Amino acid sequence: MTDLHIQHIDGYGTVRIRPLDPEGDAGPVHAWVSEERAAFWGMNGLSEAQVAEIYAHMATLDTHHAYLVTKDDRPAALLQTYEPAADRVGECYDVRPGDLGVHLLLAPAGPDGPHTNWTSALLTAMTTFALRVLDRHRIVVDPDVRNAKALARFERQGFRRGPAVVLPEIDLPEVHLPQKHAQLAFLDRAAAFPG
Repeated sequence: MTDLHIQHIDGYGTVRIRPLDPEGDAGPVHAWVSEERAAFWGMNGLSEAQVAEIYAHMATLDTHHAYLVTKDDRPAALLQTYEPAADRVGECYDVRPGDLGVHLLLAPAGPDGPHTNWTSALLTAMTTFALRVLDRHRIVVDPDVRNAKALARFERQGFRRGPAVVLPEIDLPEVHLPQKHAQLAFLDRAAAFPG
């Protein structure tokens, strides 16, 4: 698959973002979404084939997209983007034109362990992709209110907290998304790239 964004980050490496290949990337993605830390992805307990089917279906949608993020050609994260007006989060805040919802699942630390700027570097590349390559005005994230670590990471990247909301429960053929108490946070393009 063709890279949609390539960014070299000094002291970190080269980050590439490309569309997720539902079949070819099913192995690492299944491993990540099966972990307990990924419970709110609603895929715990699914087989690798079921995860591949979900992402194959997502690839047919105009409103939701999945991407594989690599660091120096090694899988580093799963990035999902969505149109907030077409997602349950859109029921919980005043959606603006140019908003883009983002879900992010980082790969477990590699054999050389986590680096101090690992998450910051990946978020830098992903916000550049969302705001510049996809030409959006604002990113919205919705981590669980109990996920203080994720909220602190987003705030260090310049995200500002919005309202705490309750996202409604959703049942789809293969996926159950439980009711979620989320803390919305926003990053405007002007704040991310001042000047």
